[in-house]
Amino acid sequence: MFSRFVNYSFFSVSNMPMTGNKSKGHNFIQALLLLLTCLQQCQSSPHRHNSEPILGVFKEISKYSDIAQQIIDLAVYGKAQNRSYERLALFTDTIGNRVSGSKNLDLAIKYMYNALTKDGLVNVHLEPVKIPHWVRGKESAVMLQPRNHTLAILGLGSSVGTPPGGIEAEVLVVESFEELKKRASEAKGKIVVYNQPFVSYGETVAYRASGASEAAKVGAVASLIRSVTPLSINSPHTGWQWYQPGVAQIPTACITIEDAQMMGRMAHRGQRIVVRLTMGAQTLPDVDSFNTVAEIRGSKHPEQVVLLSGHLDSWDVGQGAMDDGGGAVISWEALSLIKDLGLRPKRTLRAVLWSAEEPGGVGAAQYFQQHKANISNFDLVMESDLGTFRPLGLQFTGNDKARAIMKEVMKLLAPINVTSLERNGEGTDINMWMQAGVPGASLHTADQRYFWFHHSDGDTMSVQNSEEMNLCSAVWAVVAYVVADLEEMLPR
Repeated sequence: MFSRFVNYSFFSVSNMPMTGNKSKGHNFIQALLLLLTCLQQCQSSPHRHNSEPILGVFKEISKYSDIAQQIIDLAVYGKAQNRSYERLALFTDTIGNRVSGSKNLDLAIKYMYNALTKDGLVNVHLEPVKIPHWVRGKESAVMLQPRNHTLAILGLGSSVGTPPGGIEAEVLVVESFEELKKRASEAKGKIVVYNQPFVSYGETVAYRASGASEAAKVGAVASLIRSVTPLSINSPHTGWQWYQPGVAQIPTACITIEDAQMMGRMAHRGQRIVVRLTMGAQTLPDVDSFNTVAEIRGSKHPEQVVLLSGHLDSWDVGQGAMDDGGGAVISWEALSLIKDLGLRPKRTLRAVLWSAEEPGGVGAAQYFQQHKANISNFDLVMESDLGTFRPLGLQFTGNDKARAIMKEVMKLLAPINVTSLERNGEGTDINMWMQAGVPGASLHTADQRYFWFHHSDGDTMSVQNSEEMNLCSAVWAVVAYVVADLEEMLPR
């Protein structure tokens, strides 16, 4: 804008006719050139227009060191020590797993509504959403040849079931989509077994998400996918999968690393493998559910919001303690810590416990549609969905000025050595906000073990650690409070 203005101005002045008083025209040109020079200097001086406001915010943030220490002391060493862990244990031990559309998820929502109300938070309420209702049913898989062996399986979310008598077919083992394409002529009428190596969750999950449709395209009658995990103790891992439009829908399930590798070895030897697969999976009509909301109302700008979140639903195995009971509970705990200290930020702190994240962020997507008209009032959106292990810092999405401010906020966490601010905030439930320009942050923890237990029977309270949850709660509360209490919203 500025360069276009300068060029246009010089062109206009240089071609201006010098009629009438020539000296006045000359003086006008000199004055205009002086004005343009000043404008250029002002624009090129970061100290005048960029640094001073940022430095002012930095000074403002530094004044929160005492409050940050109070929050840390209460969460890590004080009366609230281990409270988030104990809340999570009571919740998961009482309710258990909470798959989308289930009665257990209904019970979980009612449990949290009552707990948040009893805790003394304000504006506790439920916001209606429609969510998927997939039911696993009875399922089994048995290898009949070259020997009899029961396979441990978990059907994948949205999978169709087999006919009542099951499917008995020869197996084709492949290690990649590319190999499947090369061997497409061998796949018709067979069960495709994917024995893909684990590279990373982001890359390898494509086999779980699309494996059934890719196998159906070449005529397979079912697909079995090596669980998307780097570690297994004969433990299958479930997850959601998506059928591609216009492609036949075939039953699909995950098997263990051990069984996938074994069948890979058998196939390499040229042995004929036959499996009988039986699945009673079915998709029922969508059901009514809720996102669960609680707040600390802002003292000066209650309409402006810092949102903290985790998802309340889980898979139908394990306890859903790690994924994502921990994220939901620290979002509640952060508000409790701030309330217990008698703090009230200028903006509203809002905890949202999402419904139906596992089927693709269904509840969060509907929340976004319901609230996007007020998007300019959302200051920061935060999500914890990669475990509440030892916190390392935050991952953040926002412009350079917002990032600089957040780096200063993270310095307040130096007493517990959690100061890292990395790029690319992530989270299924907040992605749409970040894509729309709202700054977003996700909790980054020492999550090396996360995918060991993810979507499996191993996701229980035994994975959680009370001291680590104390630290996560402190991080969540300090960041949320300070950002919500600054004079200005984060730039976007």
